[in-house]
Amino acid sequence: MKKYAGWAVLLVGFLLSSQSMADAKDLIREQLRKADSRIPIKSIEAAPLEGMYEVLLESGELLYAHEQGEYFFVGHLFRIDDQQGLVNVTEQSQNQMRVAALAEVTQDQMITYPARGEKQATLRVFTDVDCPYCRQLHEEVEALNEMGVEVSYLAFPRGGPNTATYRTMVTVWCGETAEERAALLDRVKSGGTIENKTCENPVVDQFMLGQKIGVTGTPAMVLEDGTLIPGYMPAERIAQMLGVSQ
Repeated sequence: MKKYAGWAVLLVGFLLSSQSMADAKDLIREQLRKADSRIPIKSIEAAPLEGMYEVLLESGELLYAHEQGEYFFVGHLFRIDDQQGLVNVTEQSQNQMRVAALAEVTQDQMITYPARGEKQATLRVFTDVDCPYCRQLHEEVEALNEMGVEVSYLAFPRGGPNTATYRTMVTVWCGETAEERAALLDRVKSGGTIENKTCENPVVDQFMLGQKIGVTGTPAMVLEDGTLIPGYMPAERIAQMLGVSQ
């Protein structure tokens, strides 16, 4: 009987805690809507700091709210860890958000250069076909593939839709097969030209996704844990960051 009584106490405590959390989330949502009904709230979750909650906006931005919905702040939250030192808690949450967002992108929507032999890691890259550093990074893809890294490209025409670069990228993504899309991408990244065509394509969606997860320029690499790495890097350094033995 004492055993069951103990479980009952734990269950009541859990239910009260869950109700309290739900009330706090509702209050925070209500307070934000009072401030500006246009604030696009995607989710509200408990933060590692007691009494605080993480509010994720549809734009991908993250802010923190007190459980009573009275105080809010935008910025990075850090935690001091005995093993890791200064830990960026906000960055960890953003990484998780990127992983979840990229999981929604299907393989056929990306242009993928598969690993040779056993796959050791996956690298996703937001690219612009006219970006010099993107072209330089593309020259590292073969070496990455040889080291067991699969490289998948997503479109990010820096000037946005309705630009010459955008139209070229639409043409690339309109290739009928994965092999044709990769061949077209190889051609334009090496300075070649292709005749524009159009079709149903994910270029705009991927551009918007990039903006949502924090991409501001190209190339922008996303590691498997969601870490966003801007700019060019040699293959050896990328493999090291992915934990791939060379």
